[in-house]
Order: sequence, then C-alpha cells, then structure tokens
Amino acid sequence: MTSIERTIQVSYRHQVHFTEHVFAPENTLLKRVLADDSDAAPRKALVVLDEALAKAQPHLPPQIEACFASFAHVLKLVCPPLIFEGGERTKNSYFHISELQSQLDRFHIDRHSYVLCAGGGALLDMVGLAAATAHRGVRMVRLPSTTLSQADSGVGVKNGINAFGKKNFIGTFAPPFAVINDFRLLDSLPPRDKRGGYVEAVKVALIRDGAFFESVERDADKLAAFDPATMRRVICRCAELHVNHIATSGDPFEFGSARPLDFGHWSAHKLEQLSQYTLRHAEAVAIGIALDVVYARNAGCLDAASADRILALLERLGFELFANELIHVDSAGGLMVLRGLEEFREHLGGQLTVTMLKAIGEGFEIHNIEKSQVVAAIRELEARQRP
Repeated sequence: MTSIERTIQVSYRHQVHFTEHVFAPENTLLKRVLADDSDAAPRKALVVLDEALAKAQPHLPPQIEACFASFAHVLKLVCPPLIFEGGERTKNSYFHISELQSQLDRFHIDRHSYVLCAGGGALLDMVGLAAATAHRGVRMVRLPSTTLSQADSGVGVKNGINAFGKKNFIGTFAPPFAVINDFRLLDSLPPRDKRGGYVEAVKVALIRDGAFFESVERDADKLAAFDPATMRRVICRCAELHVNHIATSGDPFEFGSARPLDFGHWSAHKLEQLSQYTLRHAEAVAIGIALDVVYARNAGCLDAASADRILALLERLGFELFANELIHVDSAGGLMVLRGLEEFREHLGGQLTVTMLKAIGEGFEIHNIEKSQVVAAIRELEARQRP
C-alpha cells in the first residue's frame, strides 16, 4: 500500500471597508475595490437588494444603476438590481438559492464576476451560499444594511440557510471578496433593528476586550438614543474584533469543537426556532447572554458585581432578558430550550464546548452544563422580568 500526503495552505485577503453613500457618484470606493485591475476587460456584476431596504430607501435601485453606468468601462451591471425578500424567512427553504442561481446562469456570472448583496444578515447568508456554490464559488461582495450584520455576521466567513428545524444546517465557509459597511444604509432601520448590533458588541467585549465593554457601558445612553457617531465607533470596533478572531484564532473554519465567538448562542438559536423566528437573532442572543451570565455567577465562575453590570447594560441598551420560549415544554414536560445544547454540540460534532465567562473580557470553555442550574437561571430571569 502507498500513501501520498501533502499539506495544502490557502491564504485569503479579508477586507472590510467603512464608508457613507457607497453608490454616490463622488464615492470611488466601489470602483477601487472591484476594478483595481483596470487593464482587464469589464467585469460583470449582479446586485441583489433586500426588499425592506429597497422600500425604505427607494432611491437606491436607480442610484445603483447610475453608479455602475459611471464606470461601465471597467464594470458591467448585467441587469437592474434584483429585489429579494430579507429576514429569516428567506433562509427557511432552498427555493431562493435556486432562484438566484438561475439568474447567475442566465447572465453568465463566472468566477471573475461579482455578486453584490445589500441587505441584512439573513439575506447575506442566503446570497452568500448561492454565490459560494455557483461555479464552486463566485466573488461575493457584502454590503450589510443592519447594525447586526455590519458589526458581526456580515464581516464573517459563513453562509447558510436553515433546514430540518436547525439554524444554518446547510452552509459553507467562504470568505467574501470584500465587505463594505455603508453607515447610511442604517438610516432607515426601525429602532428594533438599529439596536440589534449592540448585543454582538457586548458579546465580543465580554469574551475578548474588557476595555471595549467599559466603553459600551459609558456610552450606553448615547447608544440607546442611536447617536450616529457612537454607533459607528461601536460597529467598527466590534467588526475589528470579529475579523481579528477569524484571522488569528488558528481555526477560522471551525474544524474543532468550539465556537468561541458564540457566547450566549447555544440557547439563542433554539429560542429563535421556538419563536418561529418572531424573536430577532439579536433579541435571542441578549437572552442567551443573560442566561449564561446568571449560570456563570451561580456556578462560581463570575463574580456577582460583574454579572449585575452585564445584565444592567443589556437592559439599558433596550433588550429584554426573558422570553416565554424559555419555559416552553415538550409532551414529557421537559424544557425545549435545553435541546439547544445537543444541537449546539452536533453542529460541530465532538465534545460539547460552550464559552463561559470568568471575568468581563475573559471567556473560557466548559464541556458540561448542569441542566438544573440552567432551569434555576431561567427562573431568575423570569422573576426579573416581572413588573
């Protein structure tokens, strides 16, 4: 018997840009990012636009067409922007993947062409999966349009849709060609979605950067009032911490059994599903963080004063720390949210690995969760929520 073994190393350039009015004629960022090899023939581009964003900012579709027309010598927009439904519903079937890939085929989008998507995290996930699986990967440019996607999911390297009752069961790891965070895309968000990205900032600060947590704490009132400059600072730092983790953690594609940046997520993903996705991801994560913070305090991992600071900050930012889905039970009387532990383990395989807190700014991994202590934490959050 003969064996051949080689180590294959692949490097990726992961670029995240911050700007305003990306499609304005005077803004050359898009041209510089997409057409830096100007000697080549014009590259094709197809744009997907979130339906809610298109309705809230009706000037965007014609502005996009005018933008590409201004540098048609290097980039060719193959059709007017395609409008797709956003939100979690777009991730709940494979239909939208096939629908979009039929357009990629129709307009002959190849591996040197671009698919641009302006929208929230759910639409970015779906379009990213379609792009990653067409021709085994065409160039994806993300333009996140929510605080959550600008701060977290939109700057990551994952794509996916839901299947078999599980979040992101079908997906890929595929770094985008570029991410462009246009702060003006946030202008039309309702308050519920404007605050969404704050929870991921709190999360990554708790496990990576105590000084960042303190800055969010100091600026909580400005953030609650949606002060633009404060929001932008938080988004930039949160995105930077996420990109740093992807680039330097040694496991960007999660080959191990841990998801260190998913603190508070084991229950959050299950809560989203139990609510039929009426709970937004950010709202579920806020509850998940609160649950794990109370658990860590009760287990003696985290001091009581730090736990109180974290819970108070989430509330100051406008998040509720309890939802009825936490106490939904199955036919045998068991709490359905606890199934999230096995689903969390199964998503990566191997040993259950959950990030827990030992201090603000310092996370660590545990491999066992005492379900009775989870129940106790749920009851405490329920009591806290009562008027």
